[in-house]
Amino acid sequence: MRADAKANHDHLLVVAGTVITEHGVDASMRDIARRAGVGLATLLRHFPTRESLLEAMLRTSFDELTTKAAEVETTSPPADALLAWLRDFVACTTNYRGVVTSMVNAIEDPESALHDSCVTMRAAGTRLLTRAQAAGAARTDIDGADLFALAASLAWLGDQPALEPRVERLFGVVMGAVLVKG
Repeated sequence: MRADAKANHDHLLVVAGTVITEHGVDASMRDIARRAGVGLATLLRHFPTRESLLEAMLRTSFDELTTKAAEVETTSPPADALLAWLRDFVACTTNYRGVVTSMVNAIEDPESALHDSCVTMRAAGTRLLTRAQAAGAARTDIDGADLFALAASLAWLGDQPALEPRVERLFGVVMGAVLVKG
């Protein structure tokens, strides 16, 4: 990619992040282009669909979550690793209003631009859950899909202004139900 095209691409991602933080994942592509100071055609040349824009924005965060899972897997006790990773997952997914719905849909749609990133991230969480289960630190009647659904529901709460103050307390309730007291 040429240097000017790369600069435009990066600028569009920064502006899109700001607009989506303010207005959610359904923010107007036209508004993103306008705020970036480019035409809609330029935005669509870089990101032909809303999903491709979301994937580019979220890939870095999701890759960081996957890396974080690998790090805590080798440096922290199983329960602590799972707890830390889930806290980071909820924080990451509440940065962009409405992203939880896009993630849930992407997991089920192999054609989605977000599919690979979401599946890889969910697999990282599943590994941490499996490790905690093997150590007797987490209940064994849930799987990675259940864990993803619980974490996504907490992230969804963070998207709801009236419920957002409850997220931290409910995170503790959910983790208290997932982790086994030793």
